[in-house]
Amino acid sequence: MEILNIGYDNIVLKEKIVAIVNADSKPARRIKEQAAQTGRLIDATCGRKTRALILTHSNHIVLSAINVQTLTQRIRGKKG
Repeated sequence: MEILNIGYDNIVLKEKIVAIVNADSKPARRIKEQAAQTGRLIDATCGRKTRALILTHSNHIVLSAINVQTLTQRIRGKKG
């Protein structure tokens, strides 16, 4: 089981991730709103600005304060 550090001592299992999207787009905001209404939203930002939405196999949306590029580098195993 490989894990992905999504910031501030929060982790997600890599094999559960479907996509990581930038939080600034209108579609991402809509996804976030719908997830909050249906109880599928997990806020892992620790009060900081949301920079990425992590979509999972279970249709949960995890909010991260780490940007998409950094998360991508962490998945690939590069420093950053």
